Amino acid sequence: MTAASGSGHAAAQPLDATGTARALVTALVAGGVREVVLAPGSRSAPFAYALHEAEQAGWLRLYVRLDERGAGFLALGIARATGAPVAVVTTSGTAVANLHPAVLEAAHAGVPLLALTADRPHEMRGTGANQTTDQVGLFGDAVRYAVDLPAAPQAGPGLTQVVTRALAAACGSRSRDPGPVHLNVGLRDPLAPHDPWQPGAPPARRAVVDAPAALPPTPLRPGPRTVVVAGDGAGPAARALAEQAGWPLLAEPTSGARTGPAAIGPYRALLDHPELGGAVERVVVMGHPTLSRPVSALLARPDLEVVVVSPGGIWTDVAGTADRVVGAVTLEGTPEDPAWLDRWRLAAAAASTVLDQHADTAFDGLTVAREVWRAGGVGALVVGSSNPVRDLDLVAPPATDPAPALANRGLAGIDGTVATATGVALGLGLPVRALLGDLTFLHDAGSLARGSLERDVDLQLVVVDDGGGAIFATLEHGAPQHAPAFERVFATPQDVDLARLAGAYGANHTPVTTAEQLTEVLAAPVRGRSVVTVPVDRTHLRRTRHGLAEDIARAVHAALT
Repeated sequence: MTAASGSGHAAAQPLDATGTARALVTALVAGGVREVVLAPGSRSAPFAYALHEAEQAGWLRLYVRLDERGAGFLALGIARATGAPVAVVTTSGTAVANLHPAVLEAAHAGVPLLALTADRPHEMRGTGANQTTDQVGLFGDAVRYAVDLPAAPQAGPGLTQVVTRALAAACGSRSRDPGPVHLNVGLRDPLAPHDPWQPGAPPARRAVVDAPAALPPTPLRPGPRTVVVAGDGAGPAARALAEQAGWPLLAEPTSGARTGPAAIGPYRALLDHPELGGAVERVVVMGHPTLSRPVSALLARPDLEVVVVSPGGIWTDVAGTADRVVGAVTLEGTPEDPAWLDRWRLAAAAASTVLDQHADTAFDGLTVAREVWRAGGVGALVVGSSNPVRDLDLVAPPATDPAPALANRGLAGIDGTVATATGVALGLGLPVRALLGDLTFLHDAGSLARGSLERDVDLQLVVVDDGGGAIFATLEHGAPQHAPAFERVFATPQDVDLARLAGAYGANHTPVTTAEQLTEVLAAPVRGRSVVTVPVDRTHLRRTRHGLAEDIARAVHAALT
């Protein structure tokens, strides 16, 4: 008689593939996972059966996608929308590698993504077996936690603890550093269940790991001329601090703080002015600022005091100039220089007048970005990288109650944007609008595909079609001396009919060629999947943007003198 049986407890039994999948799904649901994305395959079949039956029992919501890369970004979008951990399940082989872009974005954006990958059992690895590669450690140090579960693990608390640790790491419950985790699971034949599973009532929620206590705020004196730089994900704390202290708030569109009387819309156009950016003595950095070179130059100045506020385990300090990195801040004293914020507001008003005059007449990317920001009527706005998010940053006026703006700014790639926006729509259960360029759309157009048995979303993609990568025209690569190579190796125009492409995936298409048409389309309710294409001319973009910057500089100078 074993000790276990002598004490009245049955010895833990090894689980077959079906049992392993059911045990892990149960532990995930008990740990708080409510939404799972599945990319089907044979080795992952036990998970497919278990997830389908768990959804039938009301335990979770399941989304099935053909492409693993899109599935990863779909799960990322759901997690961005809900703030809860989301699992993405794949079969073995290249399927796992296709999750890597989403895992990397989740790693740098701090998104709780759980990659649950099926694998061959250990005896088949390294033998040349079909669809077998070394999946262990495939994501390197991008994941916060990784484990390789052998085939036929024992049932019981040991297996449950693996999921508990994975979810705690994904949510940053102990580390303050949320991000992706990887559970690689060996599964041995047979892969189909002998009997159907009837899960019954959902398992009780197991909140095993407590979150760490909040860090005490660090007091800041109001004296030095200070600006608050609110990068991606900074949140409302940035607005609250700026308004309390009377400091200009330089908030990116996806900061969650671009609102209120301290927010300076066209801030990046003001940083070169000696009475504004040149007069800054201290910067308080919140979130992950990534959009503009003027802000990067500001943060690299050695003559400034730089205070980085980061409640998590990592922080942004690209130039290495941070004087302090703190978990939170509070103002110690009362504002001393109300004229400081007044000067920024006066300059912002002058710059905004120039930008509005341009947007009213030019009908380019700036016009589209401004109208999309103003339109509202959606639960969230997802913004693609490259020019769209930068155009939005320049022209989007601080709003009273803007819809949340989200973007993949962890690594600022253009991949997975359509899938991310779809995930946000699924996670919120609300209409979502996305603003993106033509190359960003083409890069992930396949994520418009929807299985005929899958739930549809209300998602409108506004595609600024400038026939290539216009952002490069505004960088050093767009200089005249690089013209011979520019079109082919930087702009990369594509010969694709966007209208037919949208239609092939079952999405409605609307072409827009005037500002009036755009306003009308944006005012209509977002229903189903739709693509709005807005052709714009980038031929003179570099010259136009330089001229616009000069006009703004003159207007700001006149306003301040």
